This record gives sequence, C-alpha cells and structure tokens, in this order.
Amino acid sequence: MAPRVQTRVSNALLPYLTSSSSISSLPSSSQCLSRQFSVTAAPQTKLRRTMFEWFETEGAALKHHTPGETNYLTRVKPAGNPDAAATRPFPHNPNFISESVLSEDLRNEVYHRVVEQKKSLRAVSVQLGIDMKRIAAVVRLVELEKRQRQQGKQLALPYARAIHEMVPTTALAEPGERQEYHEPINDLPAHPLTGAQIFYPVSESRPFNRIEAGRVFSSAPALEHHEAQEISHPSDLAEKVIEDPSVIGWIGKGKDTRQILQPADVRIPHPQMVALDRDRIAHPNERRAVAERQAKRVERQDALEQERRDRAQARREKSLKSVSPETSRFEYRIQETVYTSETTGSDGRAPWATGRRYGVPHRDRTRGELKIPTRVDA
Repeated sequence: MAPRVQTRVSNALLPYLTSSSSISSLPSSSQCLSRQFSVTAAPQTKLRRTMFEWFETEGAALKHHTPGETNYLTRVKPAGNPDAAATRPFPHNPNFISESVLSEDLRNEVYHRVVEQKKSLRAVSVQLGIDMKRIAAVVRLVELEKRQRQQGKQLALPYARAIHEMVPTTALAEPGERQEYHEPINDLPAHPLTGAQIFYPVSESRPFNRIEAGRVFSSAPALEHHEAQEISHPSDLAEKVIEDPSVIGWIGKGKDTRQILQPADVRIPHPQMVALDRDRIAHPNERRAVAERQAKRVERQDALEQERRDRAQARREKSLKSVSPETSRFEYRIQETVYTSETTGSDGRAPWATGRRYGVPHRDRTRGELKIPTRVDA
C-alpha cells in the first residue's frame, strides 16, 4: 500500500526547504518578532487629523487655564448663551451644570463659627446659605485635616489649589456685605407616605389644609375642632413643634409605630424662614423690626434646642456609672439596662437592643467599619 501523503510539514524540515517549496510564503520566526514589536505609526484617519488640527488652532486656547476661571469647552464653543460658559462644560448638553464648591476661606469660616464660636448648625446654615449636611461634612473634614497636620502627614494642597482655580467657587463675603448663598438650604425631600394617591371626600363646612392632608396620608384621625381652631397657619404648628417636639402624635402598634406626617412648614430644615417671609409681606416697610423679630426667633429656637440637648446629656450621665481603675488607663462606663418589651421587643430580639442574645451587636470595633460619623441629627 502506498504511503499517505502528509499535508503538514514538521518543524524539523523547515531549514531544508527551498524557497520554491509550497510553504515558502509562511513568515519566519524572526519576521513574526519584528512585526510583533513594530513601531510603525498607525494610519491617520480623517477624524484623527481633524482632531489634531483643532488642538493646534481653536483648541489651543484650552491648553492653559486662567486662574480663577473655568476652562470648559464652552469657552471656545459657546452653547447659545455666552454667560453659560462658566457653568456648563458640555456644549451639546446644556442641562448639565457644574456646581460650585466652597472656597478655602468660606470653609474655614464654617469651622470657626461651629467649633470655636459654638453656634448651631441651623444658625450657620441660614447665615452662610449652606445646607446643614454640608456644614457637618465641612466640620468633619477640617477636623480630620487638623489631625493629619498634627500627625505630620503630608496633604495634597497643590492639587486642592489647582482644583479651586479651575472650578466655580463660592467665596466668603467681605465684612458688611451680604453673603452669597451657596445652595438651596430649605429643600424638602419627598416623604414615602406621600407617594400614594388617596381620594378623601371632605365636607364643605370643614377646613382642610396641609395639616389635615398629612393626617390623611398617615391614616390618623382628624384633629378635634378646638385643636384645629388654634392653628391658623401651618407655620404656627411649626413653632409649637420647635417648643415641644412631643406634640407630634404617633400611630400604629409595635414595630409599625410611626409619627404622623407633618406639613412641609414643619418638616423643612428651617421653619423660621417661613415666618420671616410672612413678616416681610405683612410689614414691608419695617425691615429693622422684622430682622430683630427674626433674630429673637432664631435665638429662642437655639436656646430651646440647647436646653433639650443638656437634658438628654444629663439623663445619659445619670444612667451611666464611670469606673476608672488605678492600674488601668481605660475608663469603664456602666449603664443599667431594663429588659422589657419596649427595650428588647416582643420576641426579645429587637434590632435596637444591644447584645448578641437580645439583638444586633455593635460593629464599632469590627475591622473595616467606618468609624467617623456619617450624619448629623439636626
């Protein structure tokens, strides 16, 4: 039987094959290596040529930025409105706005008023036009920065200065001038109870306002007639809540207990600003009297909040027993706990209880957990 013709050639025969053989067109190993490490420039397409031409002509103005001004593409390609070049980076997306950041002086002023002057977050928010959550974040970050300076750690200050030169910033007003508001400070988040659509018939003789609407959303009974007559405007209810937060009713049983939904005048971060606008409308020619009344209102609110905090701290200290052994550098704080259905739940494993047996243990000593505070109850 004739031998089968081999269609493949082994590597051992490659050196003995001539150029006229059937595999002379295959690339050699040296050719493969030379092609693999080739540095030949890629062919220029029309779009690449246009891009580099734009970099050398019109786009050359964006190579170096002017300190204190933005360096957005809309500076050379304005999107309709020339004034929008400082806040809108993308010409084809006018809905995207570059928000401003706090300047270094304004950031230090926030820390000075909160930490050194002992002013409340609410008062500083109204004075500087900054949201209370941002004020709390600024205080935490400045405190962390001071701690790193004390530890001798290097800070990325050149990077921060460069960023502040290239993005919009809110500067601190000069003494005697009005401070520019950095952001809206009275935004009201959507409450989950208001997502339902309710058809609630009401008689014509019964007054129905936002207070009653909140009780309907909460499935709470209507106010008594004498209670409704005491509240002429929802802002009056806000003043009552500021004086005594316990006036807010509760509904439900057990774990389903929740507060009755309050009107927007009560739930906004700064309810006193509603009363300020009402005073301005009622007394347009008495600016000084309106300002003095507003200052007294803010001072009274801060005093009430400070008094509540002091009472809570006194109750906490009264329930704690501190023990400091002489041979130890630690201080042990012992608190007596009463195990009832309210503290541990009906099944004994309520999520707000402490301990592995009764609830969820604290994770403050778990590795990888965030130790710094992430929110401020204002």
